[in-house]
Amino acid sequence: MERKTWIIVGAAVLAFGGVLSLFEDEPATAKPEGKPSATAAAKPADKPSPEPSKPAAIPSPDAVQTEALIAALRAVEPGLVAKEDKAVDRARNVCQEIKSGKDAATVQTNAKARFVGGTVPSLTDDQAARIVTAVKSSFCG
Repeated sequence: MERKTWIIVGAAVLAFGGVLSLFEDEPATAKPEGKPSATAAAKPADKPSPEPSKPAAIPSPDAVQTEALIAALRAVEPGLVAKEDKAVDRARNVCQEIKSGKDAATVQTNAKARFVGGTVPSLTDDQAARIVTAVKSSFCG
């Protein structure tokens, strides 16, 4: 066949398909307008549906709070703030655990694990408790 013929045949197929779609029934999932669905009728209108709870954002200290946090962490162990941005990130995670309601022992144990490494090879339980106190007193109160 010639190229023109193929073009004409293709156009005819497309046109015929478009005409056929005009005669198709509505999809089975379509609902008539104006009528409430069965689930809408069963749901009380005066009771709002509960919204899913959103995870709390990790609290973040402002500039003044960051200075206080860094100073408090430095007083616990100078190596904790070798990289201040990492120290703040770790403190934010400690704060998130506090705000989420974890028990004090778990928060302290996790804080200890979070801050050990790099220039801080180990921390005592007392130092971990002081880290938690530093976080609470600087921005997570």
